[in-house]
Amino acid sequence: MDYKEIAKKTIGCLYQSHTSIRQSGIDNKLVALAELRTSQLNGCAYCCSFHAEELRKMGIDQKLIDTIPGHKHSFSFDIKQELVLKWADAITVLSDEVNIIKQEMEHHFSQRELVELTASISLMNTLNRLRITLGDKF
Repeated sequence: MDYKEIAKKTIGCLYQSHTSIRQSGIDNKLVALAELRTSQLNGCAYCCSFHAEELRKMGIDQKLIDTIPGHKHSFSFDIKQELVLKWADAITVLSDEVNIIKQEMEHHFSQRELVELTASISLMNTLNRLRITLGDKF
């Protein structure tokens, strides 16, 4: 189903939000990392492929990308990357640890960065669900 065409205005607003996040001044590597992790958790094959390629084009090493699913058991990520991955996990599964992780986030990110990252993860959850339920299979 071509849901982007069927509801052009509504879906367009979602993509405008994505563009706004990407132009907000936050490190786009962190945003793409959050988007890939969210897509992995949701099982969106198209989005996983898209965001992994995006990270490679941004200069992120393939070995680091391959480590994302096991980030909790890795020392490969810097503190901001690890927090972004934990935040994506917590928001996507609505973890009971959201408040604890949010406090950690507030020590390393500005309020604006926290809002933009949270919006990015929330939006990616929406886009994953649209793609999985209404989109063409990848």
